[in-house]
Amino acid sequence: MDVSLGRPASPDLRRLASLAAGAIGVVYGDIGTSPLYAIQECFSEKNALSVTSGNVLGILSLVLWSLIVVVTLKYVLFVMRADNRGEGGILALLALVAAPKEDEGGRCIRMGAVLVLGLFGAALFFGDGMITPAISVLSAVEGLEVAAPPLAQVVIPVTLVVLVGLFWVQRHGTARIGAAFAPVMGVWFLTLAVLGLRSIAVHPRILAAVNPLHAVAFMTAHGWHAFVVLGSVVLAVTGGEALYADMGHFGRSPIRWAWFTVVLPALILNYLGQGALLLANHKAASNPFYLLLPNWAVLPMVLLATAATVIASQAVISGVFSLTRQAVQLGFCPRLEIHHTSDEEEGQIYIPRANWGLLAGIIVLVVGFRSSSALAAAYGIAVTGTMATTTILALVVAHQRWNWTVWQCLALGAFFLVVDLSFLGANLLKIPSGGWFPLAIGCGSFMLMATWKEGRAILSRRLAEGSMPLDLFLKRQKENPTLRVAGTAVFMTGSLDTVPIALLHNMKHNKVIHERVVFLTVVTEPIPRVPAKDRLVVEGLADGFYRITARYGFFQEPDIPKMLRLSKAFGLEFDVMQTSFFLGRETLIPSVQPEMAVWREQLFVMMSRNAVSATDFFRIPAGRVVELGTQVQL
Repeated sequence: MDVSLGRPASPDLRRLASLAAGAIGVVYGDIGTSPLYAIQECFSEKNALSVTSGNVLGILSLVLWSLIVVVTLKYVLFVMRADNRGEGGILALLALVAAPKEDEGGRCIRMGAVLVLGLFGAALFFGDGMITPAISVLSAVEGLEVAAPPLAQVVIPVTLVVLVGLFWVQRHGTARIGAAFAPVMGVWFLTLAVLGLRSIAVHPRILAAVNPLHAVAFMTAHGWHAFVVLGSVVLAVTGGEALYADMGHFGRSPIRWAWFTVVLPALILNYLGQGALLLANHKAASNPFYLLLPNWAVLPMVLLATAATVIASQAVISGVFSLTRQAVQLGFCPRLEIHHTSDEEEGQIYIPRANWGLLAGIIVLVVGFRSSSALAAAYGIAVTGTMATTTILALVVAHQRWNWTVWQCLALGAFFLVVDLSFLGANLLKIPSGGWFPLAIGCGSFMLMATWKEGRAILSRRLAEGSMPLDLFLKRQKENPTLRVAGTAVFMTGSLDTVPIALLHNMKHNKVIHERVVFLTVVTEPIPRVPAKDRLVVEGLADGFYRITARYGFFQEPDIPKMLRLSKAFGLEFDVMQTSFFLGRETLIPSVQPEMAVWREQLFVMMSRNAVSATDFFRIPAGRVVELGTQVQL
């Protein structure tokens, strides 16, 4: 059939458009609200940059080409190719880099350095998760000052009310309000474009900023001062990491389509519109975004901007939840209470400790810094640190997985890293004026994750030292069997080759074992999801002894009762309410010769005590659990 104008869109095209609309509503909230403060910050008093034609054209050229190089070329066209089975985000990328691969020992050392770098980049994201909601919502509410200067005194209280309300509703999930995200952000981007076009039409000479020579001229003329200003220019590309992090929710194509057709054109038009306004009125630098508007439209725009920044904040909060869950599954974080807020969407989760911890940090930021301009001094280090880390990890993937040559990686890496490290270096100058805050959050998060990972490795070695090889145990049971009692006992163990301490203690105290004994090991693979058909490996070890290995991805959460039901297909059937689950509970005591610093040992012990119990985490019926304690010297 010939194509005609009346022919309905194909299902694939409709699905692409639907997913792209969803991406506009969720993925682009952060970068989409940057026009509220990016240009204003470039011409703020602390940058001491006069509003001249050369400076305006230079700054606008830097902003536009940052969007093209950092977001378009790096994230949209390069980094998003490095998906881990469809999933993105720095921990997904880290898992891809760390995937086992036979190689020489030297590679292990190099990969160790890369893993540390990747883990620190992930830790910096938590600092970004605090600053983004604070600066976004605060910059939107500051529009009240433009509409009516006496309202300046209510900016902080209104901002806090909006933020507390946002975090309060997290426990109910985002399913209900999620449907409104795309229309609101659609109106937002349309408004950005219209405001920009309106201003450009009056002063079209701002279009000259598209020429990158204006950026070069600005950097050449101002030297060190221009380098300092880069710390404000980078505000225009914050949120670029979200393109990659949310790839698993929407897919590569819808995110790219939304960027090229809606988001990038709207951002370019609005930034050019702000520049045109500055060329006509140098005093508009105090708030070039809101001053694009006629007076009657300021208050409605404050409402729309607040809604847009709440959506932008929601995307970052969801990202923190997702990153935290990945950290738990990959063994970088203790078990935490995780609630699923949707029966249909696996990614909609709520983590109480992460939620309230974020809110506490955000309140401190808003009350302490009191303005978006002051917060901008703290913003940037976390973002640029993560951006540079993502570039390095993506280049490692290109070399390892795509078979790029070293010279190809170095050439592209030099191009991207010159930009990333320039932005990072400019933001490091902000440390005394507030940049220390996200850096401290990042360093603290890194230390917690590294301590937990190392502490668990030490604990596993100690438990193995006090256990017995499984093959020796089975041999002894065959030669001199222990008295068996009716029933099924499941012993959870992290080792495939040793006997769980809980079983040895049960035999020591009760002198019996069950007629059917199952050793259950849950393994988190360095991939987002393991299909149900690959979930289980069931092995018969000896008379009445079985080993089950359950495999999950780092985006999945173990459900032991559900998993045991799958074992029926392997000839091993369970009645969960007639099965006893034996779990070991370790009491950790300091070591005489510690492998970690004493303070890190104490930190690990504290984290262990505050971890969610294995019973709750693995969703085991509490009435079927027997916990056997043991003392372990680290």
